[in-house]
Amino acid sequence: MRSRDWFKKGLVDGIPISMGYLAVAFTLGIAAKNINMTWLQSFFMSFGMLASAGEYAAILLIGSGAGIIEMVTTTIVINMRYFLMSCSLSQKIKSDAPAWKRCLLAWFVTDELFGISSNVKGHLDPVYTYGAGIVASFGWCLGTVIGVLVGNILPPRLASAMSVALYGMFLAIIIPPAKKSPFMAALVTISMIFSWVFTALPYLSMISDGFKVIILTILIAGIAAFLRPVDENGESIKKRAGGEGTL
Repeated sequence: MRSRDWFKKGLVDGIPISMGYLAVAFTLGIAAKNINMTWLQSFFMSFGMLASAGEYAAILLIGSGAGIIEMVTTTIVINMRYFLMSCSLSQKIKSDAPAWKRCLLAWFVTDELFGISSNVKGHLDPVYTYGAGIVASFGWCLGTVIGVLVGNILPPRLASAMSVALYGMFLAIIIPPAKKSPFMAALVTISMIFSWVFTALPYLSMISDGFKVIILTILIAGIAAFLRPVDENGESIKKRAGGEGTL
């Protein structure tokens, strides 16, 4: 296929992703409105960071008055998986691809765009991801802007209540894998317990929200990686070797 054909295919494949992003970003827009962000500020926020968890964390930190270093560090830790995804996709494109194409490809990496790009047979033409990413990012940015504008129209109580949809989104993310894997369910439970401990204990509760996220993410992810390492296909190494534990 020619690059133009790959680009058109990316545009088509990005439509379902864009529709999903529109709904999720709408709730982010509501949350952004609750901390008095304008629609223009929220647009550039979504344009610069195509990441729901990272963007939501940034909104919480902005609302709590966190410092720049804290916000940058938190979003880097939360979005660290995109670095690994970018490294993986870099192996699918031809070695003579210019640096600017690789950088642009990395900017368009999200969970969903990584999924459709990694499933391309043979070498990946970056313009395919560009096409899908343009459509998907449009839905993401538009959803955020609409959320802010609608939040300005709705009564404050109703706008605040709609932000609960964000928690529903995260539940939809963690419940399916937790139901399939006892180990994942244990990690979710441990994460909740640790979060409560960091909130309830006197000295730990003094840590800012941003650094709590950083500490818990590194700690729990590190423990999980040590106890249940996986190969490049996402399969448990210990399970494959016959050394799976009780979890």
